[in-house]
Amino acid sequence: MKKITDFIQVIINEFLSNFVPERVSYEITGGCKKCGKCCNHMYSVDTYTEKEFKIMQFLFPAYRRFYIKGKDEDGNFIFACRLVTPEGLCSDYKHRPRMCRKYPAKRIFYPGKLHEGCGYKVNIKTFDDYLHKQHLDTE
Repeated sequence: MKKITDFIQVIINEFLSNFVPERVSYEITGGCKKCGKCCNHMYSVDTYTEKEFKIMQFLFPAYRRFYIKGKDEDGNFIFACRLVTPEGLCSDYKHRPRMCRKYPAKRIFYPGKLHEGCGYKVNIKTFDDYLHKQHLDTE
């Protein structure tokens, strides 16, 4: 019974995540350097327990290529892809999941960090940037 309850809770949480209000967005610019760092050290927006991650892999077969590599200093899971070559390239590029094809999103809704040396950049606006935009919008 506990497994069914856990399973239903994962589905409910996944559904509800579609209704989180978008307050601040961060623009991503740049280009890929094909280093593979993002494929070998990634986070989920939601922190899953190992059990929840197994359920996600059951529900979404594309997640089976990922595994839990470890945890960071805050206890968040670090994920990696089994299909990345030592050269940092995808060994199944033609069939990679949608999330990989769309990485990185043009905009994200949390102040993300990218790996050292990554060709992409998260443009984080300061409070003054927002004030300046508001001032220009009222002129």
